[in-house]
Amino acid sequence: MPKANKRKSEKSGPQPRQKKIKKSTRQAQLEEDNKDESMHVHRLGPSPQSSSSLVQRLPSTRQSDTITPMKSTWINKQRVLIFSSRGISYLARHVMKNLRSLMAHSKSEPKAEIRKNFSMLNEIAELRNCNKILFFDMKKKRDLYLWMASVPDGPTVKFLVENLHTMEALKLTGNCLRGSRPLLSFDKKFDDEPHWKLIKELFTQIFGTPKSHPKSQPFIDHVLTFTIIDNKVWLRNYQIVEENGSLAEIGPRFVLNLHCIFEKSFSGMLIYENPLYVAPNLKRHMAKAEASQKYQQRVYQKLSYEQKKPKESFPYDKTDEIFQTPAPPADNEDDDDDDDDSDSDSE
Repeated sequence: MPKANKRKSEKSGPQPRQKKIKKSTRQAQLEEDNKDESMHVHRLGPSPQSSSSLVQRLPSTRQSDTITPMKSTWINKQRVLIFSSRGISYLARHVMKNLRSLMAHSKSEPKAEIRKNFSMLNEIAELRNCNKILFFDMKKKRDLYLWMASVPDGPTVKFLVENLHTMEALKLTGNCLRGSRPLLSFDKKFDDEPHWKLIKELFTQIFGTPKSHPKSQPFIDHVLTFTIIDNKVWLRNYQIVEENGSLAEIGPRFVLNLHCIFEKSFSGMLIYENPLYVAPNLKRHMAKAEASQKYQQRVYQKLSYEQKKPKESFPYDKTDEIFQTPAPPADNEDDDDDDDDSDSDSE
């Protein structure tokens, strides 16, 4: 036999024996792991090939009084920057402070002198390490607008704020713990149209206090309700008084009239514009026009009355007085004359 064939036969001979030995050692290791009763473990799914995928066995019975440990890690790191422009009213300032006290994950910022270039707000939010913005802007010292934005990718929603009421109002008797987490209740109409779905998601990210936030408390004692009425969002805050569902309003309360939605944070294309939105300037102009129409109607009525008024109420003839006879004296006057005569005779 040549040398090459001998070498091939020598190499090919011992190889299957080595494979059998390796397989036998693996099987022995698995059998030892299965027979070891000191390891209280169980396997999930198919049997693993090694002991590294073993998971600690859970107890077969558990008492109902035992409290399961919860994860205390802060995962949802939402931070909301709440501030305003210069020139807002005292009522808007108090509502802004109420929102800061309710939202444990909020941050404050001094008033900004911004009139047109709102893109600077993104830089302010990045410096404050915030990814959401609530910006109050007032025009003409009477019209309050609220900008809600997600930094830096957007979107941005612009609202007109109406019917403001603060927590300090006497009618609102509810109360809640500072820093407690709220329940968010949304109307069914938020799921009807796509722009309401987008606004709902933005509301949940802004007003929902993250779980295990350092400044929050592990209590849920109030409810934030968002209701759509007349194409406007009505925001109310209620205290959960008892477990049977009785509520007491805390405040603040206001109405958000949707104006428009932008694609990015304070920039980008206009995604949606509310066709039912009427600007407050136009409302005031229409009110003045109605008042002026009432005044014009009164003037026209007065002119028409003067034109239709006759110069003489009825025809009068002076000769008619000739044939008028004087009225006879009354009986009382005759009696008085007789009394006077009797008095004179007695004298």
